[in-house]
Amino acid sequence: MPIAYLRKLSGKERSAASNRHLTLCLAFIAGAANAGGFLAVHQYTSHMSGIVSAVADNLAIGEIVYMLAGIGALLSFLGGAATSAILINWGRHRGLQSEYALPLMLEALLLLCFGLMGSNLALHMGLFVPLTVMLLCFIMGLQNATSTKLTRSEVRTTHVTGLVTDIGIELGKMFYWNHSRTKGELLYVASDRRRLRFMLMLFALFVSGGLLGALGFKHIGFSVTVPLAALLLILALVPVLDDVFAYLKQAF
Repeated sequence: MPIAYLRKLSGKERSAASNRHLTLCLAFIAGAANAGGFLAVHQYTSHMSGIVSAVADNLAIGEIVYMLAGIGALLSFLGGAATSAILINWGRHRGLQSEYALPLMLEALLLLCFGLMGSNLALHMGLFVPLTVMLLCFIMGLQNATSTKLTRSEVRTTHVTGLVTDIGIELGKMFYWNHSRTKGELLYVASDRRRLRFMLMLFALFVSGGLLGALGFKHIGFSVTVPLAALLLILALVPVLDDVFAYLKQAF
């Protein structure tokens, strides 16, 4: 990819096009990590609604250990989202070009940690499975908050429930029968077809990432996280290097 394109993709200066391109990449990565994580620990780690419901269910039936595990997963997701906000605001207050790239770099490193932890799962299931679930939840929270911040709450790349809801709303607008055929009238209902296409692409890339992540985990194992981490590093590297070179220029 050209350097200028990568700089715009995850750099400080945002545009509608760069937001679309970056979130499409992140949706693919989220789908792959979520599906691969499920095969590893038998739990979807981006699905906070299900985790919170499971906490309530386990509390009701007295399964305290599983309830605490669910709370740990929820707190890890919250921690990832909070960490993203801290990194972005820290970079913004210092005028860094990498304010959005920093959480992506961290996500890449954590995905590599997930791959390294995987080799120990078979030997220490009781210890490493809860830690792996918490790590993956942290990664999902980190990415979801990053996509939310850079798009000003328009896109959440790990939150497919909201994505499908938005698709349904636009489809409802598309098929709504307007009594008046004059566009621009106050009560005229019109779908945003460009937004609908974008949402469908996000959905397709999340599913495609999930499929490739599951197949990769099945046939390759935990090392499937390496290309995902590499993709994140490529997306984030140019703004980070810009800040490093700027610092070195000032220092020397």
